[in-house]
Amino acid sequence: MSDTTMHDRIDHYHSTLRNLAAAVEATDRSGDVVSVATVLGRFIASARAAHDDGAKLMFVGNGGSAGIASHMAIDYSKNGGMRSLAFNDGAALTCLGNDLGYENVFARQIEMHGRPGDVLIAISSSGRSPNILSAVEAARRIGAAFILTLSGFTPDNPLRATGDGNLYAPSDQYGFVEILHLTLCHAALDLSMGWGVPALEAAEPAIQRTEP
Repeated sequence: MSDTTMHDRIDHYHSTLRNLAAAVEATDRSGDVVSVATVLGRFIASARAAHDDGAKLMFVGNGGSAGIASHMAIDYSKNGGMRSLAFNDGAALTCLGNDLGYENVFARQIEMHGRPGDVLIAISSSGRSPNILSAVEAARRIGAAFILTLSGFTPDNPLRATGDGNLYAPSDQYGFVEILHLTLCHAALDLSMGWGVPALEAAEPAIQRTEP
C-alpha cells in the first residue's frame, strides 16, 4: 500500500470517527431523547454527590470495555477525586464465574460491595451482554443513585433502555464504539475538572468591552 493510499484511508477513518462522535444518541430513563450534554451533566453531578456522601462509582465491562472500566476507575479516583472501582479482578471473575455463572460476575460483586447512593457505569459495545444487564439490575436493587449506560451496535439493544442516562454510539465496529465510549467518559471527567474554562474566561473581557 502506498503512503498516499494509507494517508487517504487514515483521513477517512478519522472523518468517520468525527461523524460518529457527532451522531452519539442520548436518552434518559423514560427513553426520551435528550442531549449528550444533559446526560453527562447529570452523570457527573450524581458522581460528585455520591463521593461527597461517602458513596462511590462502580465501572463494569467485558473485554475492551473492561479495559475502559479499569482506565476510568483510576482516572476518576486519581484525577477527579471521586472514589471509584472496576470489578475486573481476575480471581473474583473466575471464582464467581465458576460458582455462579459468568452472567453473575458483576451483579454479585455489586451486591457484596455496593451501597445505596452508589453510581454505576455499565459499558457494553453490543448492549446485550448478560452480565452487564444483570449488573444494572443489581445496582437498581441496592438503590444506586444514578446508572449510566454506554452501548453501541444496534439502536434497539436492551442496555440503552435501562439507565438513568444512556449513551449510544451508532456503529457496529468495536473500534469506533470503544473509542467513543472512552471519549465520552473522559469528556465527562475532564469537563468536570474545568477543561476549557480558561479559554472561555479569557474571552469574557472582550465580550464585556463590546457592551455599552
